[in-house]
Amino acid sequence: MEEQMERQIEERPAENNEKKPSRVKAVLEYVRLIAIVVGVTLLVETFVIVNAVIPSASMEPTIMTGDHIFGNRLAYKFGDPERYDIIIFRYPDDESQLFIKRIIGMPGDTVEFRDGDVYINNSDTPLSDAFCSVQDMTGLDMNRTVLSNPFTVPEDCYFVLGDNRLNSKDSRYWQNPFVQRDKILGEAMFRYWPLNTITVIRSYSDAE
Repeated sequence: MEEQMERQIEERPAENNEKKPSRVKAVLEYVRLIAIVVGVTLLVETFVIVNAVIPSASMEPTIMTGDHIFGNRLAYKFGDPERYDIIIFRYPDDESQLFIKRIIGMPGDTVEFRDGDVYINNSDTPLSDAFCSVQDMTGLDMNRTVLSNPFTVPEDCYFVLGDNRLNSKDSRYWQNPFVQRDKILGEAMFRYWPLNTITVIRSYSDAE
């Protein structure tokens, strides 16, 4: 009986030693899993989506102040931006900042404001501004002063405006008024916050 107890006492430390490697292995598995998740997240945000928070009212009512949205980085890998697309891009006067606006002028277009409307290439018919918070105000600033124009868009560049035309810092005001093609990070795709406004963000041409 005493010999059996001695054997049990001698064997217990060995059992404890066996548990330690299994615990270490479990911790290493958790660390590995976290590393994989972080790595995949970084890859997705680098190559697939742009995660953005909207800081101002410049795109209201289409996109509201405080909205959290995803932009699709792959949208223009196999095709070109189109008129009315809502894009996320590097601000031409300070590329450390990201802006979001709607494309109005395409490469080679002449964009002109007349009587509060936008005209392309001297057309007699103005572009629709039905998505704007206030219609027929594009050619005026917040003080109702007439803005200088027209603008001729260079190749590989775009002229952009906010949907809230009286409260948007956009191509009408910038020192460098055009967004270069290679400075576009993606197309606005999906609003995921606030939860009660989750929706796919569609361009005006898609909604027509």
